[in-house]
Amino acid sequence: MPMSALQSTVLLTAVSLFSQAVGFVYRVFLSRMVGPEVMGLYQLVLPVSSVLMSLTAVGFTVACSNLSARYRATGNFRAAAQTVRTCVAGFLCAFGAVALIAAPLSDAISVHLLGDARSRLGILLLLPCVLLTGLENIHKHSFYGAGNVRPPAFTEVCEQVIRAGAVLGLLWVFLPQNPERTVGLIVCGMILCEIFSAVTLTLLYRRFLGKRPAGEGVDRRVLRRNILHIAVPIGWTALLGNLMGCATSVVIPQRLVRAGQDVSSAMSQFGVMCGMTMPLLTLPTAFISAMGLVLLPRLAQSAALGRADLCRERADRAITAAAWLILPSAALLSVLAPPLARVLFREESAGQFALPLAVGVALSCLEAVLAVCLNGLGKQTATARHGLICGAVQLFLTWQRMGVPGVGLRGYVEALLISTVLGVALHWTALHRAIGLKARPFPWLVAPGLSALLAGLCVNLLFPTLTRTGLGEGAASLVCLLFGAVLYLSGMTAQGMLGTASASAKVRS
Repeated sequence: MPMSALQSTVLLTAVSLFSQAVGFVYRVFLSRMVGPEVMGLYQLVLPVSSVLMSLTAVGFTVACSNLSARYRATGNFRAAAQTVRTCVAGFLCAFGAVALIAAPLSDAISVHLLGDARSRLGILLLLPCVLLTGLENIHKHSFYGAGNVRPPAFTEVCEQVIRAGAVLGLLWVFLPQNPERTVGLIVCGMILCEIFSAVTLTLLYRRFLGKRPAGEGVDRRVLRRNILHIAVPIGWTALLGNLMGCATSVVIPQRLVRAGQDVSSAMSQFGVMCGMTMPLLTLPTAFISAMGLVLLPRLAQSAALGRADLCRERADRAITAAAWLILPSAALLSVLAPPLARVLFREESAGQFALPLAVGVALSCLEAVLAVCLNGLGKQTATARHGLICGAVQLFLTWQRMGVPGVGLRGYVEALLISTVLGVALHWTALHRAIGLKARPFPWLVAPGLSALLAGLCVNLLFPTLTRTGLGEGAASLVCLLFGAVLYLSGMTAQGMLGTASASAKVRS
């Protein structure tokens, strides 16, 4: 039986929090086992996976979730099943074409594009990983489109545990190895995890959704046209965005080397920022990803039924929920990320630029929520255009600023902030034009912002006081997190926000 939007979001949030926790612990042990240089090389290879996914699976995944939700909203369950089969066939064709090109060119990609020949083995091993991940994601999003989040939630929990066990187990058995083979071992562990996920979700789909349901279906040519209408702009957006992200990942160590650092030191700095500091700051985004998975198909249903009022209500609630969670998280982590990173990763430079990076993460979360709203309303072209503009701005500014003597990684942080602000502005303008959604500054920004600022400033005073009394950095950080959360909730209550939210929830129920 399909769950309500609140129930689905709560379940997926719990799963995402668990996955984030397992993934974070896994990354802590991974970084300790392989060191910052291998982490940098691994972070260099990962964007290639994102590029391959955008070329093959991302567009079909969104199309599957969007169209299956629309067909189910109108009672055409047979067309929803046709959508899944057609998306799988389209993905397999796209993957076959991409693999035939990428495999022979893996050496050229590693040397000339990524700038490090040691990434070649990881690139080759990513191909079977992408094949399995694409099949998994299409079947997973068919459940999201049907409003049935339990099977993918169960699979997600198992997937995270299996990935951590497989990767760390392989490293435990086969280390020490050279950096290239070490990255290859990490990707092999990912492949073992994806085998489980792809097989399990395919079997669950056939068990719960794959039977021939009632409905008149849809003409195959019309269906293919509808799928391509969604998949092509989404895929191109993801492709160009990931290409720019990959280029940014390549630019960072190269510009550090150009500024006078050796290759090993530059790769280590890159690994510390992207493999240690950023994962810590993005821990609270579990709720955002869960909400997006639920929000997109439900907005698609509302749009298919012509309910602009319901679209506005759902978009407003999503923005409010995102702001209420992300702003206090950014405020607290901007203070506590450096000591937490030192305790967890045993790396003194981890946590550098915590404050501006936390602001950038908060803005990127809001940008992601607005993008989901636009995609759910069928505005994929606008999302694609905005993604290209912001990606180009970030790449250009990263290249230019990091080339200034003495700027270093601060140039990347500045580029991230400017590009995310631009992305939020562009997405909001398009969403306002699409459904007439009006901004509500007080509940969206002022109230949670003031409460988060209060919590952050108080924690900034409390943390050094606790450490001076002899409390360790880890224990002091946990105390400060709890104290900051209580302060934030108190601030929101004093401004009447929590009571208003509870009353609104009772009225809706």
